[in-house]
Amino acid sequence: MADFDAAYPRPEHTAPAEWAARVQLAAAYRIFAHLGWAELIYNHLSLRVPGEPGHFLLNPFGLHYTEVCASNLVKVDADGRTIGDSRWPINPAGFTFHGAIHRTLPDAHCVVHVHTTATMAVCCLDSGLSYTNFYAAQLHGKVAYHDFEGITVHADEGARILASAGGAPVLLLRNHGPVVIGQTLAQAFNLLWVLQRACEVQVAAQALGPLRAIPAPVLQGCVRDSLNFNTRFGAGQDSFSAMQRLVDRIDPSYRG
Repeated sequence: MADFDAAYPRPEHTAPAEWAARVQLAAAYRIFAHLGWAELIYNHLSLRVPGEPGHFLLNPFGLHYTEVCASNLVKVDADGRTIGDSRWPINPAGFTFHGAIHRTLPDAHCVVHVHTTATMAVCCLDSGLSYTNFYAAQLHGKVAYHDFEGITVHADEGARILASAGGAPVLLLRNHGPVVIGQTLAQAFNLLWVLQRACEVQVAAQALGPLRAIPAPVLQGCVRDSLNFNTRFGAGQDSFSAMQRLVDRIDPSYRG
């Protein structure tokens, strides 16, 4: 860490806690790109700014995820207005529901929205996510749905999306894609990874024939055991840290 601190020093005008959050969020964008979860210049990961109620970090609109770095993340308020100076705008569609979720849920420190093929495919199914594989079983009781209303550029849809979530950490926007809400960035990453794998396996299995049901008591046990496991190992922080080390080996420029 000391070598990275020397190579990519924190700007004097940025508080240490904010800079740490910027580095972590920029790392997440690079991780998503590495995993193939990027969508040209679209989709969003947002993160609360520590110690600054009502302020959040978001990707600059126009940059690919591999171009996102700590210094070019845009700080915005809950209404999407830029705080401070930024040479980049944000995507209005990006903060329609992010802002509503952050503003309303105290524990919603990180909100993620992607358009991966597998998750979108499941969002397009009338039956949605099927709790018929190892990964999906861990999400039983944690998934809600919101009907498609078009491109999310209308502020009033944010409240409806929030109502549809009903406290669930995973919201599947029908015909669109998933929204994941985490108490930390690492937790949001871990939830999305589990959802992505669940959808990949479901899409592959459905092509082969009928899906085999998992009994409800087994699903409930999977959720309980998964929660205990993740709590023991930092709620996804171990996995996120491993992926951050990977992108550090590939290109640590996101730290600048």
